[in-house]
Amino acid sequence: MSTVLEKAKAHMREKISAGLKGPITVPEWETEIWYKPATTFHQESKVIELQQQGKTVEALVQTLINRSLDENGKNIFKLADKQDLMRGVDPAVILRVISEMNDEDSYDGENLEQVALKNSKATPSS
Repeated sequence: MSTVLEKAKAHMREKISAGLKGPITVPEWETEIWYKPATTFHQESKVIELQQQGKTVEALVQTLINRSLDENGKNIFKLADKQDLMRGVDPAVILRVISEMNDEDSYDGENLEQVALKNSKATPSS
């Protein structure tokens, strides 16, 4: 493995191991949400795929599922919760939570969700 690749991997391990960020207080759900300061392309691949298909709403819900953790770092939502989140939860709350995650992210540039959203502007959302 190349020295540059080793350094790049070490950098990502450092970002991911930085601990949880948050909490984001969600009074409507009577809960607090934590999240990691970085995600990998592997974790974001489904979000990016949905964005490329013009499924912006589903991509936002997938982001919520991927990133929302409890104070112990355990996922709050499961993939099986996606339809309930899309059909039975206030979209304004979901958007606020994701927005707060994005505002707090420590990426040096734009985060993946924002890039994906900008790239989907030309396609109709679901």
